[in-house]
Amino acid sequence: MNALSRLVLAAAAATALSPLSAQAQDVQITYLTHWAPDTVALLEDAATAYSAGNPDVSISVRAVPFGDLLTTIRSGGSDGPTIASIYDLWLPALVKDGVVAPAPDSVAADVTSNWPAGIAAAASVNGEVYGIPNEINVYALNYNKKLLEEAGIASPPSTWDELKDAAAKLTDESVGRQGFGVINSWAAGVVHPFSSLLVSNGGQLIADGEPQLDSQQALETFQLYADLIESGSTVAAMGTADANTTGPFLDNFVSGKTGMIIMANWWESALKGGMGDSFDNIGTAPIPVGPSGDTARSISYSWQTVVNAGAEPAQQEAAWDFLAWLNGPESGKNGASAMADILQSMGILPSRSSDVETYKDALERPFLEGYVSTLANAQGFPIVLGGQEFSEALQQTLEQLQYGQITPAEAQANAQADAVSILERAAQ
Repeated sequence: MNALSRLVLAAAAATALSPLSAQAQDVQITYLTHWAPDTVALLEDAATAYSAGNPDVSISVRAVPFGDLLTTIRSGGSDGPTIASIYDLWLPALVKDGVVAPAPDSVAADVTSNWPAGIAAAASVNGEVYGIPNEINVYALNYNKKLLEEAGIASPPSTWDELKDAAAKLTDESVGRQGFGVINSWAAGVVHPFSSLLVSNGGQLIADGEPQLDSQQALETFQLYADLIESGSTVAAMGTADANTTGPFLDNFVSGKTGMIIMANWWESALKGGMGDSFDNIGTAPIPVGPSGDTARSISYSWQTVVNAGAEPAQQEAAWDFLAWLNGPESGKNGASAMADILQSMGILPSRSSDVETYKDALERPFLEGYVSTLANAQGFPIVLGGQEFSEALQQTLEQLQYGQITPAEAQANAQADAVSILERAAQ
């Protein structure tokens, strides 16, 4: 029996048991995502399987680039996608603006019971569930084992001093190689690695709704960037990337022109595609600990699926029923959800507790070791009103620091002032 046949049978069984299975006739729903074509095809297979058991519901999938995703959701109104995949940082504003619908009681109970509390909280606003979580991402140090060995570095750095030392040894201007790479031109790609270093230095971005970028820990993190740039171990021009990590950032790491980076677990598939057999040469390790830190930590963030509040009632009902099935243990293989199967095809960590257990062996593969080991100490990226604008403002400050346009002290002052202004304005 092939995978699609299993999905079809699972869909039929799930429909018979579903608390939301009563559907209006000929309901058409749309699903908006930012996934690549191969992954969209897997989602379409799952949608086909669901419709086989629910012939009155048709599901079409549309993909847009990550950079267009939020704009497409906001501009659609009642004619927009019925279901949308969103970055958890966007949820508070979408709820405030009435764009997304609260989950039915049965779905909300499923989320709060079958996902870790922190992940369920990221799908909630003021205690009410609005989305179904799917993937979770954390950050780890990625390094080229061959380059470290050639440079006489016995093990990946575990402290900032070791990081700077290793980066200097790996840097070779004569062959165009930088020791440690950072991203620019993409907000999350710029901010999340910086934030992971910050929390590994004992700091925070926001605490109790108040920006914390004026702390000593934050200043030390800005200074770390400046030290790497000034020493030549980090070359800003080598870090251009977009949300798919295309461009110099990926190319330079794949080709051995960058020795180490900090990146999320989801990019495993892009790395494999670019490196082929050489992918085995990549190692992962926890984020190095800063001078004010006590243990390796990472920023975490999640994605979730939400339903358009402007959709017709029958469409909303069908959408939630499909999502409950897609993320439930009857839709995939061996007790996993179909969503988990899709995520694992990309090397992404699923977040439903039963999916994590089902994929336990797969999550222990070498590339994910550095990520899984940091999950227990991960800190969620702050989910606050104005969070996206806050992230974009910090991105601009960090890029100015990368290109030597401002000092660490100026970066700290600018970042804190921007954050205070943005969060105060968003709260009004």
